Amino acid sequence: MSSATPAPTPRVRRLPLTGVLRLGRPSDIWFKPALSAVASVAPPNLTLLALGRLDLAMYTMAGSLCALYAHNKPYAARARALLWVVLGMIAGLAVALVTASLTTNAVVLVTVGAALAAVQKGLCDATRIGPPGNVVLTFISSASLFAPQTLGQVPGHLALAAAAGAWAWLVGMAPALARPYGPERRATAQALNATATYAAAHGTGDGDARARAAAAAAVHAAWQSLLATGTRTPPRRALERLLVRAEVALAAPADADPERLRTWARELRGRGPVPQTDVPEGAVDELLGVDAELAAPVSPLWTRLGPPAPLVLRTALGCALAGYVSLALGVGRPYWALVTAASLYQANITLTWGRGVQRVVGNLAGVLVFAVVAPLAHAHPAALVLCCLAFNFGAEALIGRNYWLGSVCVTPMALLITEFARTQQPGELIAERVVDTLVGALVGLVAAAVVTNRRATDRIEEALSAVERARERAARRLAEQAPARGSLDSAHRALAAALVELRATVDAASGEWWQRALPQERVVLAEQSGHRTLAATVRRRESHSWPTGDRRTGGKTEGVRG
Repeated sequence: MSSATPAPTPRVRRLPLTGVLRLGRPSDIWFKPALSAVASVAPPNLTLLALGRLDLAMYTMAGSLCALYAHNKPYAARARALLWVVLGMIAGLAVALVTASLTTNAVVLVTVGAALAAVQKGLCDATRIGPPGNVVLTFISSASLFAPQTLGQVPGHLALAAAAGAWAWLVGMAPALARPYGPERRATAQALNATATYAAAHGTGDGDARARAAAAAAVHAAWQSLLATGTRTPPRRALERLLVRAEVALAAPADADPERLRTWARELRGRGPVPQTDVPEGAVDELLGVDAELAAPVSPLWTRLGPPAPLVLRTALGCALAGYVSLALGVGRPYWALVTAASLYQANITLTWGRGVQRVVGNLAGVLVFAVVAPLAHAHPAALVLCCLAFNFGAEALIGRNYWLGSVCVTPMALLITEFARTQQPGELIAERVVDTLVGALVGLVAAAVVTNRRATDRIEEALSAVERARERAARRLAEQAPARGSLDSAHRALAAALVELRATVDAASGEWWQRALPQERVVLAEQSGHRTLAATVRRRESHSWPTGDRRTGGKTEGVRG
């Protein structure tokens, strides 16, 4: 441990270029969102094609695109999340269509679009709905604001969106029939792999703290996945015991067997039974404390709206200004600039800058792809629908590698969607898209710099206090001769969650401008003492729960189907 005082945090950080466009590894389930998108979009669009009413496809797309959400959530939680996404999509669409039917004033339409984008950003961040976040919702509501509309048409258009949304819900839930515990298994496998990486790298120095933080975050995410299910079935109990094994490895990496952890992870990704350890089921279940956590009340939504507030303000200002500038330049579709600005805002200005670079590069490459594909798409309405489906698949398959790569497919898809109503000149569409992309990115970045997030440092103080409270609670449980059933393990997970939240808060604040000096040394000390306490709770649990001959991360594999 070093007691040296860290260098002051610069008030304005250099914005990086290297690495922004680097391709990452594809997600383990990259094909699932891609196939879900095609399965959700194809039937409504092909039906409209057969009826000769492709002009209505924008409304069915609103519901169909809801299938992009919640792929990492357990199916019980996914069912609820998808329902709320569909309702949120329809609500935003309703506001947009009613507004479009009441006025054609472009300034009013842009203002309403910016307000909707801000609300969508706040709700998506507060609920942590996950990718693709607010961008799809904002794209649909903003585009609908500029669709000619009468009040009498609104109910029918909303009904189309609702019907497509119901189909998207079914598509999103369909994999549960074949693999009911797939999301929980993947989350547990990721935790085991991350812990194995930390155990293998422990003591090498380089990246040790980062690997520990990544492993702790993965274990915490896996627990959250299991706690979101609400029902502790035998396969989930087996997954809980594997997570306990990951916690043991995280607490004592020198004694861990990384290859055994990776083997369990590989088995979880397969279709075989959930690997079983040699831990006695009753002994571990007695200490897990999961039932108490499942019964704990969830914090109300309004309490989670505070942290995203600066990002919401950035979204409102950036989207409005981007739309107004686009109008001033005479561009016919200012909502493209608005959506570009809305897509930029990440946890801090450094990440926002990176997203801006990715968005511009992807969109510029995408318009070139559109120029090549447009003649084929214009050959027949069926070709137009098939091209859109292909780009839909490509966008979801590639966006996990890097946002710019997915945008190469998103851009031509968005341009083709505008042609469902009528064929347009490719040159005009390309020119307007390029201008709106540049305007939205530039104005959006300016808004991010103007709207400061000075409370980011305050939130670090709050996170430090939360870690200290959780650490003291765990220490009290350790001091007890016989802690109440499940209390030690519950305190362990509360401390782990507080440490994960502290690291995320520090990372977010580190990328902001105009900050007070960050308490880096206090953060390091809090993380070190917190992880020492976590290790102590695991050792205490291990001494009471594990058979004498089963203290390492090796174990026997038995069959619990998942």
